[in-house]
Amino acid sequence: MDDPSTLKPAAVTAALLRSALHKHRDRYESVFIKALGGVYLSIGGLLSEVVAGGSPGFTQSNPGLIKVGSAAVFPVGLIMISLTNTELLTSNMMIMPMGAIKGVIPWWSVFVNWLIVTFGNLVGSLFYAAILVRYTAIVSVEPYRTYIRTFAIHKAGDPQWHQIFLRGIGCNLLVCVAVWQGIAARETISKIVAIWMPIWIFVALGYDHVVANMFSVPMGMMFGADLTVAEYIRKSFIAAYIGNIIGALFVGLPPLYFYLRKGENGLSDAENGRTGSPVAGDASSDGTDSKVARN
Repeated sequence: MDDPSTLKPAAVTAALLRSALHKHRDRYESVFIKALGGVYLSIGGLLSEVVAGGSPGFTQSNPGLIKVGSAAVFPVGLIMISLTNTELLTSNMMIMPMGAIKGVIPWWSVFVNWLIVTFGNLVGSLFYAAILVRYTAIVSVEPYRTYIRTFAIHKAGDPQWHQIFLRGIGCNLLVCVAVWQGIAARETISKIVAIWMPIWIFVALGYDHVVANMFSVPMGMMFGADLTVAEYIRKSFIAAYIGNIIGALFVGLPPLYFYLRKGENGLSDAENGRTGSPVAGDASSDGTDSKVARN
């Protein structure tokens, strides 16, 4: 009998635990290099701003349609991260606590992983914003310059702290649903579609993603937005970071209760690398997942 095209929820949950185990055992420098995949998310972010910023008349007359249209291109970033097996902080906010709660990894590994991936995502985002956008002058003409500045202020200057925090919850709830669906899908086209839809929704709704903001807000500052680094860190980075953690837990915790209760086989399968499908940052993409998990 052929394998099903979509993994069952219990198998996805076990795959996430196996991914946490692999991330825990991965070398720190390897995790950091993979986290430079923040560049990929920045590419999606820039494309989205090009679409919205390049249509000022349409933005004024049909703001809802342009939000949906520009949001439709943003998911290419997470799709590239997933298919190239690189690291994204917001998905690790779901994966690593799941592993720690089930005892697959120690709690200290959760925070070490988040620290390394945060720094790697930030370096990748700033590199792309400064070197491949600002210094290449690809969007240094109007109407893009004005839109880039305005967008950064809209993300980090205008909202209140609690608004960005709450937007962060909504954002990563959808991002982690996208990650879940991408793992559940077993072939490439299905993975792309499964990831695309929730990401499209979160961007169109205007929620806040801490890694996406690592690109858009500093880039706006590079183009002259009236923001300070301290204001960005206090209002955007910290608020979105905490909100994204909570949003991730909303998605990651219930499956541990529903599908992998104590004593069920899913946990032992995850610990021994026998269950699931490729996850971003997991060795399973090259067929070595079982050996990695046992080493």
